[in-house]
Amino acid sequence: MTTEAELLAKIPTGLFIGGEWRDASDGSTLDVLDPATGKALISIADATVEDGAAALDAAVAAQADWAATPARARGEILRRAFDLLQERREEFALLMTLEMGKPLAEANGEVTYGGEFLRWFSEEAARLTGRYGTNPEGTGTMIVSQQPVGPTFLITPWNFPLAMATRKIAPALAAGCTVVLKPAALTPLTSLAFAQLLVDAGLPAGVVNVVNTSRSQELSAPIISDSRLRKLSFTGSTGVGQALLRQSADNVLRTSMELGGNAPFVIFEDADLDAAIEGALAAKFRNIGQACTAANRFIVHSSIAEEFTARVTERVQAMKIGRGTEEGVQIGPLIDDRAVAKCVALVNDAVSRGATLHTGGTAIEGEGSYFAPAVLSGVTPGSDILREEIFGPVLAVSTFDTEAEAIAAANDTEYGLVSYVFTTDQGRAQRLIGALETGMMGLNVGVLSNAAAPFGGVKQSGIGREGGSEGIHEYLSTKYTMAPLG
Repeated sequence: MTTEAELLAKIPTGLFIGGEWRDASDGSTLDVLDPATGKALISIADATVEDGAAALDAAVAAQADWAATPARARGEILRRAFDLLQERREEFALLMTLEMGKPLAEANGEVTYGGEFLRWFSEEAARLTGRYGTNPEGTGTMIVSQQPVGPTFLITPWNFPLAMATRKIAPALAAGCTVVLKPAALTPLTSLAFAQLLVDAGLPAGVVNVVNTSRSQELSAPIISDSRLRKLSFTGSTGVGQALLRQSADNVLRTSMELGGNAPFVIFEDADLDAAIEGALAAKFRNIGQACTAANRFIVHSSIAEEFTARVTERVQAMKIGRGTEEGVQIGPLIDDRAVAKCVALVNDAVSRGATLHTGGTAIEGEGSYFAPAVLSGVTPGSDILREEIFGPVLAVSTFDTEAEAIAAANDTEYGLVSYVFTTDQGRAQRLIGALETGMMGLNVGVLSNAAAPFGGVKQSGIGREGGSEGIHEYLSTKYTMAPLG
């Protein structure tokens, strides 16, 4: 078993540009902190605008050769990357726990989930097809083909350091696109380790470039404004996504945006309550609540709300809190003190408006960014917690009496990423599939993400899809050619 010190000593600390590890052009560095202690784990290079330009230069230089690489060869590199990830899964899991804080068991789950994008798109690479046929008039031959969009800029969030990278990089590479990756400054180490894994899998120089930086806006703007860039994919907040869309407009970039969420979790009176409780705990507390797919608003039928609240409170009170490397820990630290302060503020606002706090809801004093997971009931309209994405372990319950009320409450948000519904009435389930304004829906399940399925939202939760057969088409352009018959 690799120790923490041994693992950190293995991690590249530079920028990965053109197949080489290098220092920042001005020699600057940034510290990556352990949220369990608030102390620095390691210092790494802090990319400048010039470094960002060099990374794009490398991606542009490699684009033609990578696009011309046979699809089977591209897929085999992704498959080797998948195999290497399985061999190194314990190291990747520990690394994510160190830099992000999630319990080690969940980090292992992310290795499995993130790896599936490598395996899925290694298979999709060779399945790209077009169309060939005679036009309806019988005067010519129509050829429809797919071509790589071109160099791409991928911006990933801090909460799933591996899966968000593989979910973007794998389809880009499978489609024949080169990449500049900018990981979140809070959790860049996993991306650096993954870049080295891609090298070990045989990826040619310049195809993937990684620029970790604390100067995100400063570095990103020139890359996005460069006419050689043809695709931008971002996962993060809606506000930042809107700003990036505005920047992308000048060059009419292809964009994929996976933005904020405010997921409703609706439990009807006929639901299997045992299953609903298990689903609720998974949907709320996975990744310490720090997921865009986390259930944000629990909308529970008034006839079962009291029992539901009592039972989930008992389960939450039993959760072990601690550093993610400790045995049996279910709730690790939040990413930083600002995240803790936000959760405290949302709980206090709900209580001030009449909600009942059953457990938790406070910062835990001492080393690290810890927050006691909370359960609230009787949350009233107008509470901040019903409008804002919590991004933390707070389970907030409000009630309804009719199906129409439940639908109205669930759709009462500008977001539309995912919804969850628990009911044993199949007719109602079918109605809800059509009625809920979200890009994804968990029907009697609390976790729904899968590499083979299209992930994405509607309204202000974003545009485009990641994963599934749809995911690779975000990195392809369709070309139509007409040729004379004969």
